[in-house]
Amino acid sequence: MVVILVLIAYLLGSIPTSVWIVKAFYNIDVREFGSGNAGATNTFRVLGKNAGIPVLVIDILKGTLAVALSYLSQYKYGTPEFTNLQLGLGVAALIGHIFPVFAGFRGGKGVATILGIVVCIVPFSCALSLIVFLVVLFLSRIVSLSSMLAGISFPIFLNLVLGNTDPILTVFSVVVAALLIVTHRKNIQRLLHNEESKVELFAKK
Repeated sequence: MVVILVLIAYLLGSIPTSVWIVKAFYNIDVREFGSGNAGATNTFRVLGKNAGIPVLVIDILKGTLAVALSYLSQYKYGTPEFTNLQLGLGVAALIGHIFPVFAGFRGGKGVATILGIVVCIVPFSCALSLIVFLVVLFLSRIVSLSSMLAGISFPIFLNLVLGNTDPILTVFSVVVAALLIVTHRKNIQRLLHNEESKVELFAKK
């Protein structure tokens, strides 16, 4: 049963929201424009809020629905086994988002899907990291920088501020932060050369 749930979570994550929505309504491949990324940020950048908002919402829901699959298991809510399964399902969805089987394994960077995952499992830490994201975005208007700093803040809030004692959650939080850095390698290079794009997420296109 657990194996089946993990597979379903991966397939949920593999839904290439930006690719399918943009192809259906605009007849283009969003990965051929802007940053070349199949995520909500690039969709906002290329086509504006009318395309970006649906992609963002669905990508968040992919993570949330994947974690919610844990309620179909035999484990009881609040037990270590239940939490570990939630984490496993979340990771499976995240891998699906980054390497989607339905889009030639060329996906997004996982920021929105991570948000959908952690808001279900550790909502307080998620809320604090989201504040970091919004503050940095307001000050810099650079989504990649905001995402990375929010990701780095996540294990700090979870383990140092809120006093998490679950070693599995600790590992998960560190992996999330590291993964966001790894998937933003090209963005880091552009930031170092002062070439990273600044976006207005709600600007009219």
